[in-house]
Amino acid sequence: MAPLRILTFSTLYPNGAMPRHGVFVEQRLRKLTATGEVESRVVAPVPWFPFKGNAFGAWSVFARVPRKERRHGIDIVHPRYVHLPKIGMTVAPSSIVASALPVVRRYIDDGYDFDLIDAHYFYPDGVAAVSIAKKLGKPVIVTARGTDLNLIPQYTRPRRMIQGAAADADAMITVCQALKDSLLDLGVPDRDVTVLRNGVDLELFQPLEQQAARQELGLGREQRLLLSVGLLIDRKGHDIPIRALRDLPEARLMIAGDGERAQFLKSLAVEEGVADRVTFLGSVPHERLKTYFSAADALVLASSREGWANVLLESMACGTPVIASDVWGTPEVVARPEAGVLMSERSPKAFAEAYSRLMADYPDPAATRRYAEGFSWDATTQGQL
Repeated sequence: MAPLRILTFSTLYPNGAMPRHGVFVEQRLRKLTATGEVESRVVAPVPWFPFKGNAFGAWSVFARVPRKERRHGIDIVHPRYVHLPKIGMTVAPSSIVASALPVVRRYIDDGYDFDLIDAHYFYPDGVAAVSIAKKLGKPVIVTARGTDLNLIPQYTRPRRMIQGAAADADAMITVCQALKDSLLDLGVPDRDVTVLRNGVDLELFQPLEQQAARQELGLGREQRLLLSVGLLIDRKGHDIPIRALRDLPEARLMIAGDGERAQFLKSLAVEEGVADRVTFLGSVPHERLKTYFSAADALVLASSREGWANVLLESMACGTPVIASDVWGTPEVVARPEAGVLMSERSPKAFAEAYSRLMADYPDPAATRRYAEGFSWDATTQGQL
């Protein structure tokens, strides 16, 4: 029997210039195609920008994304669409359609007449994918992943477009129950939405002996080590553990990631008098993170919004529990004591209290790893099939 042919469609997909961008979409797809029952090609639009120089910041990175590439045996194209910062939100779906539809038609003309479109991220990606599917007479599935439902629907026109796309989609997936509830609140029938949470790569993320990991990173044995991973943007809340360090003299913090708040966070560490205990690592390769997870006593995730944060399970898979904010899908991930603890609120005081609770009853790293093993990709892959 020939494998099902799908077209994966998302602006959230890794590329040569941004290898960690949307890595969870790629991971899910790789597990799906590994079954041999599905083959896929990827259309991953990126905003158009003419200049590659570093002086233009994040926008120049888009200019460095290759037009075509192949990752892990999967062919990917990156059509450019016009995106106008601040004012372009409501026109983004139509702009993506205009740039991507010719590319999709070319796939069909070249012999890849796919069976369905598998779209990730509801807005603008899912809205655009549904429009393309209707034009081509193809079924489409849309996966909701986070801010596409827990932030964007507060804006009237995008909310209406999401509702319209949901009505026309053949099926929908959410990565946690909290996001499904958001779709139900938008009037989507329960029967049309399936919860398929993200998994964790248990082969890549395995525990290393803590002291060996610390030695590899040039770290000492004495201090408690906290690790915060994610873009340096406001909603990730890296400022919360920085501020809490004043009340945690035995702890030091490492922050992996880059972004627009980097200078603010560095200045904050100085203002709080804890700069000597905060290390900014910059962007860390995905495969390298397991050493940092294994070296840490706890992962910190103080976000204001999350769908299903893979970084939580990646840390647990390395035997390291987490301290996380009690938002959206996160309580569905941190659901047992061996997984870690949830903050009572997003504040430095609540973080310090959660830290104290975790350290007072620290879980066995082997139990934390076993908990993560319950979140392999297998169930998600079978749910997709």
